[in-house]
Amino acid sequence: MKCLIVFGLIVALFGAFVGYGYVVFTDLTKPLPKPEFKDDTYWGPGDVKDFVPDNKIYEFKLQVPQSEIDDLRKELNRTLRLTEPLDGIAFEYGFNTYALQQFVDYWRDNYLTKWDERQELFNSFKQYKTEIQGLNIHYIHEKVSEEAKEKKHVYPLLLLHGWPGSVREFFDFIPMLTKHSNITDYAFEVVAPSLVGYGWSDAATRPGFNAAEMATVMRNLMLRLGHKKFFIQGGDWGSIIGSNLATLYPENVIGYHSNMCVLHSPLAILKGIYGSFFPEKYLPSRFFVDHHFPVWDKWLDLLQESGYFHIQATKPDTIGAALTSSPVGLASYILEKFQTCTNPGLQQDFGAIVTVFGLEAVLDNLMVYYLTNSATTAARFYLENVSKAYRDLQLDRVQSPVPMGCARFRFDLASVTDWQLRDKFPNLTHSMYFQQGSHFAALEMPAMLFNDFTAFVGKIGLHGEKRK
Repeated sequence: MKCLIVFGLIVALFGAFVGYGYVVFTDLTKPLPKPEFKDDTYWGPGDVKDFVPDNKIYEFKLQVPQSEIDDLRKELNRTLRLTEPLDGIAFEYGFNTYALQQFVDYWRDNYLTKWDERQELFNSFKQYKTEIQGLNIHYIHEKVSEEAKEKKHVYPLLLLHGWPGSVREFFDFIPMLTKHSNITDYAFEVVAPSLVGYGWSDAATRPGFNAAEMATVMRNLMLRLGHKKFFIQGGDWGSIIGSNLATLYPENVIGYHSNMCVLHSPLAILKGIYGSFFPEKYLPSRFFVDHHFPVWDKWLDLLQESGYFHIQATKPDTIGAALTSSPVGLASYILEKFQTCTNPGLQQDFGAIVTVFGLEAVLDNLMVYYLTNSATTAARFYLENVSKAYRDLQLDRVQSPVPMGCARFRFDLASVTDWQLRDKFPNLTHSMYFQQGSHFAALEMPAMLFNDFTAFVGKIGLHGEKRK
């Protein structure tokens, strides 16, 4: 009799445990409703009571005083007190100081001597500033060519960069989007902003400016320009911001295309672990297994390469002070990220950056951070996105009805599978795998990104009239 009672208690406890586990699992994995979100928060200096809105649009042209270039040259001409690498070490311990010395020499003796030419390249794109929610937002605004306007379906496109990138990433990509070509029926009126706190856009003056707030500013910028519905394309932070925008304001988004398809909901994480044991069951081909699995290896890679993330998500002003006070320190910090984002076969190669991205392009991007003194304000964005206020939104668990396209480049951060992605974007329209390419797709292989993006647009089934 006692045995039966004990057995009954064990069964009851087990049943209670399973039942409780089921309730917890259901609660953690069910989709959440879209949260209420304020779309006009003031982020500018001073008190909002004293704020006078300015809806005008002002032309922007980069005009760096020669004295600023001369000061930089003097900084780069100082004797560097660099520690030599260990014997037999290339970039395993960070950016190699022999390579850094070569970059600094080239930056000072070659690049800066042709700064007028580099500045002219920046100014070859039409750029503007306008005030949104108290912040002056810088953006490139390139309209379609006359030939494309006559022959193509034209749509607005919001193009979003990340860290440590800038609008410079898009200089080869934008002309493909705006000009006539024979490989697509579409052309795009491109708006490519400098993110808030990046480049020539103002930084928020108080805590709390996270990816959802960034998405709101970007959406309001597009509305200011007269675009009530538009496409979004983004990688890195641009992907997160684009996802937030498509979630909070789906009525404004025709389609969202990402080249960094990540999702961190509890259900996506559980599916990733489960998928590690049966990867080919959830992928279109066994050749794509390495894009996602084994999950443990991907997490280890992320842990090894995310030291910068932890610093910027905890003490951004500390690292910011070091970077803004030393152009060589800034170069080492940013160049190391580009070195890492080549591919595993080139990460220890001294010519990797030149081979994959081109030296001038990477130095152009570095100059954006130097000239705008934005290393600190850009780094703060990381802290805001691990804050409780942003985590509580749980936007990865809020479904978006917006058509979504995903491009996975072989050596980028591990992306999620379609099986996981559909929990967030049930209208996943386009999914593509590439066996090459890395994190900075628009800079490294703009033609491939262009082809994939326009293929996504074609699948949505748009039949708009050609713009007159």
